[in-house]
Amino acid sequence: MIALTLRSLRHDDRGAAVIEMAFVAPIFALLVIGISDMSNAYSQKLALEQGAQRSIEKVMQTTGVTTVADTIKTEAVCQVNGVNTDGTCKAAPISASNVTVTYRLECKDSGGGITSQTNTDAATFDDLECPPTTTESRYLEVLVEDKYTPIFPVHFASFTAADGTYHLSARAGMRTQ
Repeated sequence: MIALTLRSLRHDDRGAAVIEMAFVAPIFALLVIGISDMSNAYSQKLALEQGAQRSIEKVMQTTGVTTVADTIKTEAVCQVNGVNTDGTCKAAPISASNVTVTYRLECKDSGGGITSQTNTDAATFDDLECPPTTTESRYLEVLVEDKYTPIFPVHFASFTAADGTYHLSARAGMRTQ
């Protein structure tokens, strides 16, 4: 009697789909959560890139009544965070401390050699000059940084920092002279 029951169960494949689904469902769930998490991080990265690029474009149009660095920082923060209904910038997720403005002076001599000096202070940077026999080029660069905390914290070796976040950054620049 038991042998007959075991023999019939061996050829019965009802319920096999449920067992297979039980094996595969957690993998699919992890894939869906991982894809949505990475798309959120990528969206935030694109917002940072747009903010960096737009701040450089704003400086090319005008600096208004503030300094170049202040204009860049304000525009980058407004672009990433968005604006309130009254037209003011939202205060989160980034602030002006997430934006770094760097000035670079390159001096190219007649032999093709290039020396470069970088600075984050516009006042001292404007005083720098290249030697008389060289060609001078000045550049302006903006770096916007932020951290993304994943929804589903499955971290892989080198993709996250010790604080459990992804460090995102975007860079844009232009030649000013």
